Amino acid sequence: MTAAPIWLLGCGHMGGALLSRWLAEDLGPVAIIDPMPKALPPGCTALSDPPPGQPDVLVLAIKPQVWRAACQPLAGLIGAGTMVISIMAGISVADIASVFPASAIVRAMPNTPAAIGQGATALFTDAGDLAQGAAEALFGPAGATVWLGDEGQFDAVTALSGSGPAYVFAFVEALATAGVRAGLDPALAMRLARATVIGSAALAAHEPGVVMADLRDRVTSPGGTTAAGLAELRPDLAGLLTRTVLAAATRSRELREHRIP
Repeated sequence: MTAAPIWLLGCGHMGGALLSRWLAEDLGPVAIIDPMPKALPPGCTALSDPPPGQPDVLVLAIKPQVWRAACQPLAGLIGAGTMVISIMAGISVADIASVFPASAIVRAMPNTPAAIGQGATALFTDAGDLAQGAAEALFGPAGATVWLGDEGQFDAVTALSGSGPAYVFAFVEALATAGVRAGLDPALAMRLARATVIGSAALAAHEPGVVMADLRDRVTSPGGTTAAGLAELRPDLAGLLTRTVLAAATRSRELREHRIP
């Protein structure tokens, strides 16, 4: 195999989502290093060991609990000519630099809608403009990007946008279940719940200058059906989501502090 400019260490759901976008944008070739890939796009093959040569970019898309063991075989192969990008939750730039001391390092927290170019990725580096430009080239095709000024914000970012798609999918499930309780067939309830969330998100994207409260008010007539529903939903919605995000942020801090089972 000839040298590939991008090495992807780990091809789980998030790594596979990014890989799909890179292939769609003709970024690569990409060498996939994973003895047991979970989300390999059609036509791709994975390697158990690193290929020959040295990449321009090494992307770490492995579980934070096993990252040191997984990276150890690469430690002697990666030097100053390779930028290391990590999408691992809770693993700091300093931690990564302890394994790859000569490399420019970028941390990124994407989410799974990246697979269709609708993701949100938060990025951080202290390695300068060239590293920022290279990271933008990789994550721009996956959706919106934001740069953090403080690496410590990653716990909150991970909990909000990194984990956020799972919260939305859980909401769709719950909304469909509520529709069944109200008398709908399960398949019809799920179809309506899914279409409602997709359409509402598209409307919010279509009018980026409009605040969410205004969009909500357009649906809500005083004393109407939506108002009755919101009267049940809103009292604890903010509290529930705050507890949800804080729980995920706490777990991210536990990973960062290596207090993991």
